[in-house]
Order: sequence, then structure tokens, then C-alpha cells
Amino acid sequence: MAVDEPAEAGTIDGLAYVLHLPEGEARGGVVTCHGAGSVKEDHLGFARACRAHGMAAVVFDQRGHGATGGRMDDRAIRDVATIASVLPDGPVGLRGSSMGGWIVLAAAGSVGAAAVVAICPASGEGLLRGLRAGGFGFEANTGAVAELIEAHDAGAAASGLGDRLLLLHAEGDEVVPVERSRALHANAPGSRLVVAAGGHHRSVQHDPELQAVALRFLAQRLAPTVRAG
Repeated sequence: MAVDEPAEAGTIDGLAYVLHLPEGEARGGVVTCHGAGSVKEDHLGFARACRAHGMAAVVFDQRGHGATGGRMDDRAIRDVATIASVLPDGPVGLRGSSMGGWIVLAAAGSVGAAAVVAICPASGEGLLRGLRAGGFGFEANTGAVAELIEAHDAGAAASGLGDRLLLLHAEGDEVVPVERSRALHANAPGSRLVVAAGGHHRSVQHDPELQAVALRFLAQRLAPTVRAG
């Protein structure tokens, strides 16, 4: 079976990325932000699926990860806007998992996100614990990243998103308790929360049914005139 090739692969400000474009004019674009220790290749399937919904999609390696390399630092949030700049003109959606979930919530305001999908989003407190314990498995400027986390309240950012926010979480998540997403949902009137029975920390982002939920949500928000399917 042939696999759709990306429209573009390159680097911007040192960030390695892959861009997929739909046939015809893109009616919005999605930035996917991976979790700690992950890489862009883990999310290429979702990026390709965006094409069928009329959306462009870009995935990238965060600093300290994959082909980007180096160390994560205090640019982690504004890197989302940097990567969004490679998308065609139009509304922007964000999708992030775990650490990436925290980042897209924190970055939503600065990119004017029309939709945010946060998958098992980490808390700032949890990220700080993992960072200081050296348990994430990637290179980081610990002091700079800690200052970044302490300076941004992703929970407060989520509360202002309302119906632009979709939260996906596994009931059995052993890394980020499902109560994290329940609390974010409770404080964000109009947001949507989908909790999958069982599962684990990585199961939701790769579940085909839940990927379809995310795709429909993004398509409705970014490309309402494009038929999803």
C-alpha cells in the first residue's frame, strides 16, 4: 500500500518538521506536539489523516528530541508558533499529548488557536517533578525549562478555551491521572472530555476511534465547510 508522502520536510529555527498538505486548498492547519521522549514519526499517521479532512498538518521534533537534537529550553512554547508558521494561511489547531498536551494548552493563546486537542495532558507540577528527577530521557536545560513551566499556568489557559478544547484521557493512565483532565474540563465551560475505559498513558493517542474523534473535532473547528470522512 502506498503511503502519502509529505509535501515538505525541513528545519526552521533548528526544529525538524514534516508538513502534510491536503489536495486542493487547505482549510486550516494542525500542529502536533509530541510527549517527553517521543519523536515526530510517532504522529505521522495522524498528520496524514488530517489530509482527508481538508487540513494541513505539521509534526516536529521538540528540542532535545529526534532530528532536532540539542537541549529543550525556554523556547518550548514559542516553538509552537514557529512551527505553525510553516502552515498555509488559515485557522490553526493544536494537538498535544502528555508533555505536549501541557505545551499546546500553554501556547494556545499566543497562536490564536481555533481548536486544541489535549491528550492525557501533564500538569506543570508533574513536569517539574519529572524534569528535576531526570526521568524524562531527553536533554534539557533544566533551569530554563523549570522557569518556563513555573511562568505558565496551562490550567488557566485551558479555562479560557471553552468549546475550543477537547480533552482525551485513558481511565487507566498510570503516568498522568485521569483526574487531571477531569479538573481541566470542570474549569473550562463548554469543553468536551472523552474518557476511554482502561488503557494506559500512550493508548489514547494511537487509538483509531479516538483519533477519529479528534479529527472530527478539528475539522469542525477549522474547516466547517469540508466534509469529514
